[in-house]
Amino acid sequence: MSRTCQVTGRTPSAGKNVSHSHRRTNRWFEVNVQSKRYWLSSENRWVRLRLSAKGIRTVDRDGIESIVARLRAAGEKI
Repeated sequence: MSRTCQVTGRTPSAGKNVSHSHRRTNRWFEVNVQSKRYWLSSENRWVRLRLSAKGIRTVDRDGIESIVARLRAAGEKI
């Protein structure tokens, strides 16, 4: 899937636009996915991840080493 955060797993969700007359039409709530590079010092290389804004804050909080270990344990190739 294209707009998916690798850390949090967030994907686009559907909802409704509600006009002034209260007529409802379908719409998408897209995920704020950004491609970000992190230096992985244990492997002496850069790692590129597709992260949402919340995923970036999670990496800043927990550290890139633990996030990469968690992704590899889940079976994702990095």
